[in-house]
Amino acid sequence: MLGPGDDAALVGAPDGRVVVSTDLLLEGRHFRRDWSGGYDVGRKAAAQNLADVAAMGATPTAIVVGLGVPADLPLSWLDELTDGFADECATVGASVAGGDVTRCDLVVIGVTAMGDLAGRAPVLRSGARPGQVVAVAGRLGYAAAGWALLEAGVPVETPLLAEAVAGHRRPSPPYAMGPLAAELGASAMLDVSDGLLQDLGHVAEAGGVGVELDPREFAVAEPVAAAAKELGADPLEWVLTGGEDHALAAVFPADVRLPPEWQVVGRVVEGEGVMVYGREIGRRGWDHFR
Repeated sequence: MLGPGDDAALVGAPDGRVVVSTDLLLEGRHFRRDWSGGYDVGRKAAAQNLADVAAMGATPTAIVVGLGVPADLPLSWLDELTDGFADECATVGASVAGGDVTRCDLVVIGVTAMGDLAGRAPVLRSGARPGQVVAVAGRLGYAAAGWALLEAGVPVETPLLAEAVAGHRRPSPPYAMGPLAAELGASAMLDVSDGLLQDLGHVAEAGGVGVELDPREFAVAEPVAAAAKELGADPLEWVLTGGEDHALAAVFPADVRLPPEWQVVGRVVEGEGVMVYGREIGRRGWDHFR
């Protein structure tokens, strides 16, 4: 309702409640300027926050940005960054409502996103119950595959490898699937930021249940498979433990009729933790302090 130009923005809350999420991105930790341009970093920074809002069953409405930059940062990189913020927000009809900038030794980005529930109850992590099904919407494994290619210094000479690298630089969350999942009766949901096994572990812990996944139900995308072949890696490991794709994982009643965007990959059971049929998985996902 009122954007940049004053001391604060004015954001409408037609539902009477506001869903709020915030994330911090540090140069060298969450992105590298020699790997990603400013536009990609802007899209990624906005996407990971907008996905959190969608994972609550809400529609994103606005973001505000705190930005620390070195004095010698090229102005063109900063212009690309802000264009990335705006264009990612535009994909969901949200706005960049304002922010703050300060001098810093490296690029630091703090994004806070807001959203509207449109009268719906928020979908929490704690609602999973035995007998329900676990489903995923969106891409898995792209970000991990692209990171592995960049880290290995592999020349990206084919369209499939280029697509995997693009998936690391710029995620594509299925925003619309969050509110849709809420309407379909999802009892628990989150976005996959630290790896599917790690994040479903939060659902299992919050609900006091176990989650069993069937690896036969996972579709490994061609770019992920191509990257794995190039590096001699197991693509399913990236699908299960790679973070930053910002897919959505949700728990639904067993008799729900899901649209094709949602793929059932497992079920909720009595017990605790996350198990994968027939596979030993060592690394479970990303943990900043492990």
